[in-house]
Formats: sequence, structure tokens, C-alpha cells
Amino acid sequence: MQRANLAFNIILVPVDYAMLVLSGIATYFLRTHIVSVFRPVLFEFNLPFERYLFLLFAVSWIFIGVYAISGLYNWRVSRGVVEESIKIFVATSATTMIIIVYIFLRQELFDSRFLILGAWLMAAIFVSAGRFFIRRIQKFTVSRFGYGIRKVMVIGDDKISSRIIDGMKDNLELGYRVVKQLGDLDVSEVKSSIGNLGVDEVILANPNYPESRVLEIIDFCHENHIDFKFVPNIYQALTANATVEVFAGIPIVDLKRTALDGWGSVAKRIIDIVGASFGLLVLSPLFLIIAFAIKWETEGLVFVRLGRVSKNKSFNLLKFRSMINNAEKYKPMLEKLNERSDGPLFKMKDDPRTTKVGKFIRKTRLDELPQLWNVLVGDISLVGPRPHQPDEIAKYQKHHKKVLAIKAGATGLAQVSGSSDLSFEKEVALDTVYIEKWSLFQDIKIILKTIVKMFRDPSAA
Repeated sequence: MQRANLAFNIILVPVDYAMLVLSGIATYFLRTHIVSVFRPVLFEFNLPFERYLFLLFAVSWIFIGVYAISGLYNWRVSRGVVEESIKIFVATSATTMIIIVYIFLRQELFDSRFLILGAWLMAAIFVSAGRFFIRRIQKFTVSRFGYGIRKVMVIGDDKISSRIIDGMKDNLELGYRVVKQLGDLDVSEVKSSIGNLGVDEVILANPNYPESRVLEIIDFCHENHIDFKFVPNIYQALTANATVEVFAGIPIVDLKRTALDGWGSVAKRIIDIVGASFGLLVLSPLFLIIAFAIKWETEGLVFVRLGRVSKNKSFNLLKFRSMINNAEKYKPMLEKLNERSDGPLFKMKDDPRTTKVGKFIRKTRLDELPQLWNVLVGDISLVGPRPHQPDEIAKYQKHHKKVLAIKAGATGLAQVSGSSDLSFEKEVALDTVYIEKWSLFQDIKIILKTIVKMFRDPSAA
């Protein structure tokens, strides 16, 4: 779904945890200061507040885990206040039962039933209240400041399309804004409307349009990095990266360009930040050695900023300088010697512009270490397709542009599968497989292979 809903679902985790801790503290206070007037406190000697608080911090994570399993952090599902409160109550009840069974099996004596039962009810109330407050903030932020707004085009003029549009109007906090409704699937009108209105998402509400026209729209949307969703009929098969959302009671299929989405993208970004920070810190002495070697051999800057494209956005890629000064101005003279005749990329094995130090740091891929800074600031990821030059992308065919669906990477599946020995088409094919079948486990494998390849394989450059 949209960025706003994912962002606020991330916020829900610490908010839920805080509400669980507060509910436990409130329950303890009620038992020791209010209920004690009617029923004396007997457990303070074997469960002082400090120990109770320690247990509370630990047990609250169990609640968070059960909430996650119950789908309470599923950012694709939109729920009303009542429905969400019911799910919270059920998940809280299930967790409380787990704790009761644990105490029973451990044969531990617990002097206060009120603490368990009271915390159960208070947790459900506090968490529901916290979420209600966050949803109000979300609605205010979206409506007032336009954060995470998604411009939507709905194709169809039947009851289903009306329900989808009404649902978007009734749930403004989700960030959907319908900017166009088309009664018919006119391909040329769809394309022109997408360009003129800056559409972010297309929803095909009528599943009975001709397949050829639907496929043309899907290709156009994916080529231009626009989400495509449709209401399925019973005969349609789902692709590997299709996910089903329920909106206004209607199942909507989201044809994803990549499996990298939602919580996966959050986890990947966390790994990027941690990995890049660790790498910059540990490798800082090596940075100094390489910088000294570059300056010793030739005059000029230690780093070069290269114009590159990542997820269809331009940025400056940092590298250690491995060529003579102003190397780019000599590139047109060398175009006829390009060894990559199968595609738009420029590649020379023995580029005369490369310095002696440059040859070594390229062979070992040490010239790419400054890219860790690009990873840290979010220009690229640790793992992804190779970042390419704008003039190369201008020569791409339609199927080549699939590699722009996600952030580029400091390393990738193509780089650890032969790199410079691969044809351009093979490189695109590998990057496409990575994009469509992404997983954190695959990222870790690629990072480990890259480290080994830096020291063992000369073709890594």
C-alpha cells in the first residue's frame, strides 16, 4: 500500500510497547494504592516494583510478538476502530492465556490474580487508545500536510469502482486521492492521463476488459514505476509477486514489480545503515592508505563523483579515483574500443586512462568502498542492481528498465556471477531475477560472496 500507512505502522510498534508498559504500571498502582483499601496487598515482599517492572519490560515483547502474528502490523489492511479493537482484545487475551499456562506449568505461586487479569484488560484498553490516537495523527498529517498522498486512477464505472472510490473518500488517513476515473479502458487515454496528472497508482476495477489492453497498461505502468492493482475474477491466476489487499470489502490484487516491499524494505534499510556505518568505521584506516597512494601517484582529487541513476533518480556516486584527471573528456575517443558491443554500457579491460594504483583498487574492488557513504545516506543499498549512467539508460530498451524498479546496490547478483565477463543481457536478466525474487537471505549471501570475490577473483572489477 502507500508510504504513509507503512510509516505509521512502523510507529505502532514502539507505541504499542509503551502502552503495554504503561498499562502494567497502572495495574500495579491500582492494586497497591486503590484495591488495597478493600483487599490488603500480600505480594509486595516477593514481587517488589523493581522486579515487577523488569518482568513487565520482558513480557511486553511477548505481546508485541503475538500482535505481529495476529496481523496487527499488517500495513496492507485497513481496519475500522471497532474491528482493530476487537483484534487487539483477542490477541491480548491469547497472550494472557500463554502467560497463565506458563505460570501453571512452572508451578510458581503468584499471590495476585488482579495483576494478571487487570493487566489483561488494561493492556487491551491502553493499546487500543494508543492506536486510536496515532490514527488521528495519521489522518491529520495526511489531510493537512499531504504526507504520503497517492494519486489514484480508477478504471471502471460499476458498483465495485464506486465502492472503492467511496472507501478512499471515507478513509482519508490512508492517503489515497482519486484524481481520475475512466469508464472504459482506453489505452491512449490512460497513458495521457497518467502523464498529465502525475498518477502514482492505477486500479482496474472491472476485470472483464480485453487481456491485450490490460497487459499493455500493466507494461506501461511497470515501465514508468506506477503501481498497478486490479479486482480479480475467479479465473485469473496470480503471479509470484502478487499480493491481495482488502479495501472497502473488495479484494484487490497488487501486481508488484518486486518482492522488496513493506517490512522487507524497512529491514533492508536497517541492514544498510548498520552495515555501512560499521564498514566506514572499521575500514577508515584502509581509506587513509588508499587516499595516500592515489595522491602519491597522481595529482588531483582522491574521490570522484560520478553521475548515476538509482530507482529512476539521479545521484552522485562516490568512488576512489582510479583514472587520470579529467578522464571523462577522453571517453568519446575510446568509444570505438568499447568491449560491450551487446548493450549500452561502456567497458574496456585495459583502459589507458587507468593509473597503476587504479588498476589494483579496481581489481580488488577497493575503489568502490566510498559507496558505503552513498548507502548510509540512502542513495543506494548494499545489494541491488548496478547503478548505471544516465546516457546509458537513454539507450535502454523497455525490458532493460526493469532494473530501475529498486535502489541500485554497491554489489549485486550480477557482480558476484561473473561481473565484467557477463553480457549486458545476462546482467539485466540476473538483476531482474534479484528484483523479482528478493529476500534478506539472498542479500546476506551476495554480501558474503562479494567479500570473498574481492580477494580471490580478478574479474570482479
